[in-house]
Amino acid sequence: MENLNGEEIKPKKKKYKIIKGLIVVAFLVGSYLGVFYLGNMLATKGIVIGSVPEKAVADLEAIEDSGKYSNLFTLRSMLFSMYDGELDDEKLLEGAMKGMAEAVGDPYTVYMDNEEFNAFMESSQGSFYGIGAQLGVRDNKVTIIAPVEGSPAEEAGLKAGDIILKVDDYEVTDLNTEAVVSRVRGEEGAPVTLTISREGVEEPFEVTIVRAEIKTESVKGEILEDGIGYIQISTFSDEEISDKFSEKLNELKDQGMKKLILDLRGNPGGYLNECVEIASNFIPEGEVVTYTIDKYNKKVISNSIGGDAIGIPLVVLVDGGSASASEVVTGALRDHEAATTIGTTTFGKGIVQQLKVLPNEMGGLKVTTSKYYTPNGENIHGTGIEPDITVEIPQDILDQDYDRSIDPQFQKALEVIKEKN
Repeated sequence: MENLNGEEIKPKKKKYKIIKGLIVVAFLVGSYLGVFYLGNMLATKGIVIGSVPEKAVADLEAIEDSGKYSNLFTLRSMLFSMYDGELDDEKLLEGAMKGMAEAVGDPYTVYMDNEEFNAFMESSQGSFYGIGAQLGVRDNKVTIIAPVEGSPAEEAGLKAGDIILKVDDYEVTDLNTEAVVSRVRGEEGAPVTLTISREGVEEPFEVTIVRAEIKTESVKGEILEDGIGYIQISTFSDEEISDKFSEKLNELKDQGMKKLILDLRGNPGGYLNECVEIASNFIPEGEVVTYTIDKYNKKVISNSIGGDAIGIPLVVLVDGGSASASEVVTGALRDHEAATTIGTTTFGKGIVQQLKVLPNEMGGLKVTTSKYYTPNGENIHGTGIEPDITVEIPQDILDQDYDRSIDPQFQKALEVIKEKN
């Protein structure tokens, strides 16, 4: 693998906690978060992010009229001298910062105040109190991508595609998912009421959910029949997910697994180095898994480190809740013809955000910085990845308790994997 200078670097199995100056790629979900992380000025599986590009510095130096921002202080002075009421100077500052980020016009470029930022960080650790629903922006609406399996959200009947109109008395009027998350989150045992709009239901309706501790089992697997293995990955945000996947893969191989169904449905994403390692199990060493390009045409390549399952007959299950890291894995396996994909079109999140911690406990900024691509050069943002075999799940089945025997996507995967040699 290479760094930005084209020099070979050795892959290191190194885990990174949440740090100042990290870069977040792709899907950022709600009360349960799935994100990619690239450490700023860190080498992680072939990715090296250096300092601010020289062209960016030149762009900043070219902004010669920064004095116009003195108008902000003029407005502040007017408010304090004229407004008939109490003013909170910190709230005014936060409002100005939120407005600046929102004015960019990109739903993924967001200023988070300290409360929202802390909720964001806590959620990425894998255990928190909330309802267990993955949120995203779809068709310019804050939407539930998928409820977490076994979560209060799932038990309350929330479904993928549900649009959140209100959280208690808070009306969702913008696309700041972090603002929604901070209100959905709360103390264990405390209720929260969501006003939901659902396709096929005439009127919005309310759902009251009691918050609970949300934990996820990131990797599950078993032998199904005749040497066919099944592994489900629910998130890539577990910083040991690639180790857990390898352990499960080897465990099933020891039990006689010869073929594999990999289930990425409802998986919102996670650490980039982890998803690259998982994809590497099926892709020859040195081959491209994904790459990013920013507005300065800076290209960062993430290559396969190789693995022990190359050539194994493989089927991958995906759906509209399969986002970012899931799409990196799916796109790489598709482009390298390492798997047959089955299900429905994936979410379609193909852009990169950089997350920066602000000083003085003023929260953080999440800003779109680049796009990522599949090995064949496709950016899937807004379109997703169409599976090789499309299989929809009828609503009457979705309304029932989950059972593999009536899951048409799983049954199709079983049918296809049996035919593979």
